[in-house]
Amino acid sequence: MLSVDLGTDSVRVCGPDETAGGLRLHAETALRPGSGPRHLAFHPDGRTVYVLHELEPQLTVCRWDPGAGRLEPALEVPLALEGLPEGVRAYPSAVVAAPDGSAVWVAVRGADTIAAFSLADGADRPRLTGSVPCGGSRPRDLAADPSGRRLYAANEHSGDVTWFAVDRRTGLPIRAGSVAVPAAACVVFA
Repeated sequence: MLSVDLGTDSVRVCGPDETAGGLRLHAETALRPGSGPRHLAFHPDGRTVYVLHELEPQLTVCRWDPGAGRLEPALEVPLALEGLPEGVRAYPSAVVAAPDGSAVWVAVRGADTIAAFSLADGADRPRLTGSVPCGGSRPRDLAADPSGRRLYAANEHSGDVTWFAVDRRTGLPIRAGSVAVPAAACVVFA
């Protein structure tokens, strides 16, 4: 199990504790001090992990060795957030990889956008293709449907879930609709 720790700027790897039950710390991967890791997502290849930072808007691409239970940072990708009004800070909140491995999306509170990254150059080389409005205010979570044709944003402050069709060529989300959901915090597919 991998978990981000904003306070220690690290990702913790835990495994089952056969003796005491529960989980035990197996390894901890330090990230840039002050970056504030908030969320992570696996690429479908199972060996690439995207760690999203809240305090320093960036994505850290990591290599995952499942046999050893080790995570190694490989590349930092800044989120290009031009055009924010003066005094408005961007706080990235969620990252999700397309089920087919073609793209990664990031929700950004403050900017109220979804940034789209193409993975055409490889899972470990995300390239920003653009960003679009999230359809509401303060996107707290993102979810891709299992087909990868739709992306959903849970917009907490505006109280709605907005859904997007995904442009198969660019990975950019195209707004398709929304539904009122007071204090929307996440979208889950069961």
